[in-house]
Amino acid sequence: MKKDIHPNYQPCTIDCACGNSIKSRSVMPRIQVDICSACHPFFTGKQKLMDTAGRIDRFKKKFQDKIVGAKKSTKAAPVSALRAKAADLKKANLQALRERVKSEGK
Repeated sequence: MKKDIHPNYQPCTIDCACGNSIKSRSVMPRIQVDICSACHPFFTGKQKLMDTAGRIDRFKKKFQDKIVGAKKSTKAAPVSALRAKAADLKKANLQALRERVKSEGK
């Protein structure tokens, strides 16, 4: 191997937000993580809600106008009105088709 091209691989401490500390090896002396195997819901079987720096609130604030606008525009029209409109379109299409056949036949 070539000398002086490889990073300094040293013992490191991985610190979790829950207080758990894990010893490992890395090029960094200390690594900070938000979640580890001691507090992850997959390993503990408990659900833990993490809202780092109000991410949920920022998301809601950012998209609040779009959500409110979408709710207003997606109101379902009454079924009877839709059926009536569909029936009118069918009648108009049928009438146009009959006129076309008559004009081509003569």
